[in-house]
Amino acid sequence: MKKIIIGIDISSKTLDICLNTEGCTEHFTIANQVKAIHVFFKKLACEQVVVAMENTGRYNWQLYEALPKYRFEVYVIPALHLKKSMGLVRGKNDTVDAERICKFIQKNQDECTAWKPTSVNIQKMKVLLTERNARIKLKRQLLGQRSDYNLMKTIGLEKQLTKMNQDLISTLEKQIEKLETEIEKIVQADESLKAQAKQIRSVPGVGPVTCWAMIAKTEGFSTITDPRKMACYCGIVPFDHQSGTSVKRRPRVSTYADKSMKSILHLAAMSAIRFDNKFRDYYRRKVDEGKNKMSVLNAVRNKIVHTIFALIKNQATYQDHLVLS
Repeated sequence: MKKIIIGIDISSKTLDICLNTEGCTEHFTIANQVKAIHVFFKKLACEQVVVAMENTGRYNWQLYEALPKYRFEVYVIPALHLKKSMGLVRGKNDTVDAERICKFIQKNQDECTAWKPTSVNIQKMKVLLTERNARIKLKRQLLGQRSDYNLMKTIGLEKQLTKMNQDLISTLEKQIEKLETEIEKIVQADESLKAQAKQIRSVPGVGPVTCWAMIAKTEGFSTITDPRKMACYCGIVPFDHQSGTSVKRRPRVSTYADKSMKSILHLAAMSAIRFDNKFRDYYRRKVDEGKNKMSVLNAVRNKIVHTIFALIKNQATYQDHLVLS
């Protein structure tokens, strides 16, 4: 049985495929449609095939639908990981990108985690959360425009524009509320997600949005099972920055992070330290010791992540007498 390595560069309408068989490379271009994908992969069904692709969001969906029907090893690689692994390169096109993905998985397969199909409910949650985030961003932009309308009093447009602005904001608020209702229906209809949501929301400061985001990002705590990895993914883990004796800076968080998750956890931490619980006690104790407030708040975010994972692992809800180190 031959071992075939396949790298796929994905666009909205086409898939550029680099197929490597025992050192011999071939290039193909097919439509990004389920039917075309089946036609291409059916002839490889009996071979040992490794498929790698870049994570491009919704453009991956046709492959996600087709590939589970074959016994292939599939890897979905973050775009940043691919970019940083390439080193010094010049030029770019779809054929070259497919070949680079193929070479990447040949070298790094042992270090990558194989992709597994996601449940329909998790897929729905991810899509609805993305739509919700898009509307919240648009709402924030509209709110920011209000101060500019005061500058238009001299030409008499401020009232008309303010009313139009408010109408759009009201429409967005209704849509956001509807999306949140749909997400909660999905959670409550799935017994596993419902149990996880109950455990997560029992943590002080953690509300529905944090709960939904944690479930979606970890795919029901199946793809990310280590709290340290989740904390690193969210950008709340400080790293050393030193070299020899001349370069030695204070540990700081990395810019390579999911900024949306970091923001959500920040709001959860801010909420947690407002009420009487172990998180607030920890925060006040460290601040009284002279620690930087933002540094301590970041530690609270980290503790929230570790607490959530501990509750999921132990199938328990939060107890306020839980000892926090």
